Amino acid sequence: MTSCRSRVRHPLVIVGLCLAVGLVLVHQFGLRLNTTRSIPLGLYKMSHDPIEKGVYVLWCPPERPEFDLAKERGYIGVGFCPGGYGNMMKRVLAEDHDLVSVSDDGVRVNEQLLPLSAPIDEDAVGRPLPRYRLAPYVLGDAEFLLMSESNARSFDARYFGPIDRRHIQGVIHPLWTW
Repeated sequence: MTSCRSRVRHPLVIVGLCLAVGLVLVHQFGLRLNTTRSIPLGLYKMSHDPIEKGVYVLWCPPERPEFDLAKERGYIGVGFCPGGYGNMMKRVLAEDHDLVSVSDDGVRVNEQLLPLSAPIDEDAVGRPLPRYRLAPYVLGDAEFLLMSESNARSFDARYFGPIDRRHIQGVIHPLWTW
């Protein structure tokens, strides 16, 4: 009986090791998988391109209470960023010197209301969401507004405000999305 069990475990160990090595290699080549609806689902590649309006970025949330709450409630994953947060992926919708505001009607960039940007009072199970409000404010040289353009329920800048450049790990480009 012991030899039968060891024969079964051996292939599982090999498969597990191959998967682990494969994931490390994929990560080393800069490939990232997006499984959230903040940006299109799919496979992305990291780059050293400049961070500018319109690009997708991979970033670590700063250690702040609203991100603790987001992790606790499952809006963001657990991961290797400071605070135990998982990486997030969003689109840069405002950058240095843009005028931004966040109010009950939504997020404005240079006085233009962004579609699908109105803050929601409660999450899908009825828990109150953080309230972030920002009077018209000019973003500094290292500040970015990170949002979802396609998901009105995304946990994005309307709940946590501008993000500093030091939290952005890099630009990501879609390779295969659906």
